[in-house]
Amino acid sequence: MELLSQIEYPDDLRRLSVDQLPQLCDELRQDIVNELSVNPGHLASSLGVVELTVALHYVFDTPEDRIVWDVGHQAYGHKILTGRREQFSTNRKLGGIRPFPSPAESPYDTFACGHASNSVSAALGMAVAAKKLGHDDRHVVAVIGDGALSGGLAFEGLNNVSSSPNDMIIVLNDNNMSIDRSVGGMKQYLLNLNTNETYNALRFKISHWMHRRGFLEDDRRKGLIRLSNALKSAISHQQNIFDGMNIRYFGPFDGHDVKELVRILRQMKMMKGPKLLHLHTKKGHGYAPAERDVTTWHAPGKFDAQTGERIVDNDPDKPQKYQDVFGHTLLELARQNPRIVGVTPAMPSGCSMNIMMNEMPDRTFDVGIAEGHAVTFSGGMAKDGLLPFCNIYSAFAQRAYDNIIHDVALLRLNVVFCLDRAGIVGEDGPTHHGAFDMAGLRPIPNLTIASPMDEHELRRLMYTAQLPDKGPFVIRYPRGGGVLHDWRCPLEEIPVGTGRKMCDGSDVAVLSIGPIGNNVTRAIQLLSEQHPTISVAHYDMRFLKPLDEKLLDEIGRRFSSIVTVENGVRNGGLGSAVTEWMGDHGYTPRVVRLGMPDTEFVEHGTVAELEHIVGLDAETIADTVVSLSSHS
Repeated sequence: MELLSQIEYPDDLRRLSVDQLPQLCDELRQDIVNELSVNPGHLASSLGVVELTVALHYVFDTPEDRIVWDVGHQAYGHKILTGRREQFSTNRKLGGIRPFPSPAESPYDTFACGHASNSVSAALGMAVAAKKLGHDDRHVVAVIGDGALSGGLAFEGLNNVSSSPNDMIIVLNDNNMSIDRSVGGMKQYLLNLNTNETYNALRFKISHWMHRRGFLEDDRRKGLIRLSNALKSAISHQQNIFDGMNIRYFGPFDGHDVKELVRILRQMKMMKGPKLLHLHTKKGHGYAPAERDVTTWHAPGKFDAQTGERIVDNDPDKPQKYQDVFGHTLLELARQNPRIVGVTPAMPSGCSMNIMMNEMPDRTFDVGIAEGHAVTFSGGMAKDGLLPFCNIYSAFAQRAYDNIIHDVALLRLNVVFCLDRAGIVGEDGPTHHGAFDMAGLRPIPNLTIASPMDEHELRRLMYTAQLPDKGPFVIRYPRGGGVLHDWRCPLEEIPVGTGRKMCDGSDVAVLSIGPIGNNVTRAIQLLSEQHPTISVAHYDMRFLKPLDEKLLDEIGRRFSSIVTVENGVRNGGLGSAVTEWMGDHGYTPRVVRLGMPDTEFVEHGTVAELEHIVGLDAETIADTVVSLSSHS
């Protein structure tokens, strides 16, 4: 690491010559591979933008100039070059650097970017703020890619960029991927889009000459750009959507030629008005295993950096992941019910819908990074007789909240929402924890909201949800492995709004929903060993909406102390629902609610570490029961 070892901040990078930059890129790429081989994270996306990252920090005076990343898993090289190389081994670990760029961590991280498609809007806001506040020399660059251009917010931002005075640069990192292959018309459009480099260079020289002589004041410049775009479209028989929006388009160029990128960015830096630089990159570039299988190497886990052999836990006794149980069960149900279709926004492998997709490609739809569209598209299919299973990560479903209300719940359409990654997800941190789905969805009329305690319950809830006239049905489940070694079971109906008593007791009632109930089971085992005189009843509520009122009436009559446990934000979810029901029906137990806080976002770490911090581990649940029983 001859050059990389000399660089702590971009100021050090800018002391290198342009001819040294290819070597620096090689060293930076190797450093990312070495670090992620032992401390897993998002590999392939960051490898694909090494040259772009170096060029941006070389040309622009960061952090005074703003680089706004989109889809933050591209930004590992950015972190390493901006004062965090020594700390990069702590990436995604409890107390270490954050998994995605965050202004709370570094002034070089200009905006939050754990989700997708927000860079253009945020960068435009910064560009307008710079002009309004007198920072006329500040440059603002938005880097959008990894399929994020399919998101509706990106188009809303582009629409506004074309009509608001700004000089921002949009870099389109076009690698034909999100996590899986990109899909849709924009993907095909970008594949076909081509602009002659000689034409671009000539146009730039002419415009620069006219500007120096005062011939290119703003109104005239816009008119000439429109004329130029019209002539170019006529000559090339190709309409450019960006030029049509008065955003000057340059490209496509090779995104892995760092010296050429520096030259182009230096030219664009001097131009007035909004510009878009279209780059072709390859996800995983420079590391052969990642280039061969970019989906697997998006986040490959631990691996041997030299051989590329992944270190995979093949323990046959390890329970299946919840998402795999979902995928196999969905295919099983689809074989039985021809109305079932699958919908996912760019996550077929992540949510395991690829299991159905491989056998029934005509009945599965990857709509790209477009959660709102996924929901409304599902609503449209349901309206005319199909039965969509719409699988979205819980944190990403936040982006489709209005669509769930207006386009599905209002009409009571038969759409099954399978919210993967619900609750604490671990190392991906606050942008990815599925904290808010229960609290956010509970007030919405017509929704059924359920969460299975184990894999058998997941299968039965999926079966129940596809039965006739169930209306919109939400099933939430966590990331990762379940608890059962034999996850297959008969598909049987669970009556909507019914919970179950897992064990009886007389001192304290513990009410849980979802797989976090397994921590309650462990807590009761601890209590039986350490406090055998305390008698604890455990109720798996199963349904947040409708609540099992028969069970709640029993609990209200029998217990003066109740603990609620949920893997979601504490306010607004199960604990709030139980407290409200008890008050509405004249019961006055003491209720202690355990869940994620709403006073601060939960940071990153392992699931076990974070459960302990927020008080959802078996030990804290047991301690809470002991505290309540001593006051009973």
